[in-house]
Amino acid sequence: MELKNVKWSADQFLAVRDGVLKQWETGHNLALERAVEYQRSVPLAKRFADALLGAKEAGITLAQPRAGVATVEGQIELLLHLQQVGGADLLPVTIDSYTRQNRYRECIVGIEESKATGRSMLNGFPAVNHGVEGCRALFEAVGLPLQARHGTPDARLLSEIVLASGWTSNEGGGISYNIPYAKSVSLERSLLDWQYCDRLVGLYEEMGVRINREPFGPLTGTLVPPSMSNAVMILEGLLAAEQGVKSLTLGYGQGGHLLQDVAAIRVLEQQAEEYFRDGGYEVEVTTVFHQWMGGFPQDEAQAFGVVCLGAQAAALAGATKVIVKTPHEAAGVPTKEANAEGILATQQTLRMLRGQRMAPSPALEAEMELIRAETKCLLDKVHELGEGDYAIGAVRAFQAGVLDVPFAPSQHNAGKMLPARDNSGAIRYLEFGNLPFTQEIKDHNRALLEERARFEGRPVSFQMVIDDIYAVSKGTLVGRPEKVISTSRR
Repeated sequence: MELKNVKWSADQFLAVRDGVLKQWETGHNLALERAVEYQRSVPLAKRFADALLGAKEAGITLAQPRAGVATVEGQIELLLHLQQVGGADLLPVTIDSYTRQNRYRECIVGIEESKATGRSMLNGFPAVNHGVEGCRALFEAVGLPLQARHGTPDARLLSEIVLASGWTSNEGGGISYNIPYAKSVSLERSLLDWQYCDRLVGLYEEMGVRINREPFGPLTGTLVPPSMSNAVMILEGLLAAEQGVKSLTLGYGQGGHLLQDVAAIRVLEQQAEEYFRDGGYEVEVTTVFHQWMGGFPQDEAQAFGVVCLGAQAAALAGATKVIVKTPHEAAGVPTKEANAEGILATQQTLRMLRGQRMAPSPALEAEMELIRAETKCLLDKVHELGEGDYAIGAVRAFQAGVLDVPFAPSQHNAGKMLPARDNSGAIRYLEFGNLPFTQEIKDHNRALLEERARFEGRPVSFQMVIDDIYAVSKGTLVGRPEKVISTSRR
């Protein structure tokens, strides 16, 4: 099929579907009508879209962890612990790396070794291998809404299986699950594959079942300027809405600067609703705030500080949910106990901040206006490059470097844009590459970085970027030179 931002017809979808289901034996004979019938039986308490909409209306922030192991039994044990001990509001199933690359045969060895050793030999749950039977057993064992969280450029078979199993939310998108995750997958290919995933959700919607979709906001999770991630989120949201998605949760990854993080989430929700309305789409828009995605301190007490700062930012911004990290992030895959501790710390912070929001101020309004203006520049150029078609425009924008994600592995990403923190810790653009910003926006970003340079007594340079990447793992937000840190301690 040729990539266009046009809703697939049922015939187009079904013509592709037969080949998708043949990718692995668990997809054979998967009848869409029976899958929809099972989804209709899912109780309200386990429906993702309803939980999110209820939280938005109530003005509260829900907490959701990440979690995935190799076996059905192990995943049930893990999720029940996070539900019953951790107090999670929503449950995830983090999918393993082999499944993300459609390497299902290699999952077999990992599942068998996991059963033999009693510990997971995969870094997530191989949902495609377990099939509808295993995924439904998992869904029926827990008492909360279930979401697939992964990182898959081609998630078509995975999406078919998890939705047929009663899971009511699926994370990802053709940009956010390609550019930050894959090296050589073409954007045309991943956008087409995610159009399939979104059209599948649209067909469920047309048959009376609401499925939540969530593009992945953090992207590479490393110094991503808010306007770049917001532009990708709105763009993926528009592509999903065209295929019939009605419940969208748009994401943002914590930058660490409290005022900027609050501004980013608020602008994301407001600006997305404007674009959906202008496009003629009726969409329920909610937001998700991802706690710190970069390097964590080794010390558990310090790590808890990072976790709680993320919870605070999510609450003060009014995010609909927050994705929780753990005090073991620096050590690798966390235990179920550490995962539960991260949720408990987050929930305590959310409870104490319930009903509170960051108050309007000139500084907050100025940051929101800057993010809004930068995002509009990016999306206007995507629209122009695509001659009105956002799917075509997305491909051309990455080819031209108009959209450029920092530190992404994809060969289809220009990699010419570089970010760094200003003197207060907010993320700014250091090198613009081919970004289509006005001269006023470029000058403003540069002036903020020059202010930091004067304070630190060094020139604006790539060294700032390096220092900022490692700063949080060393206990600070801004990567200052040692002489500056020593002076500030006196």
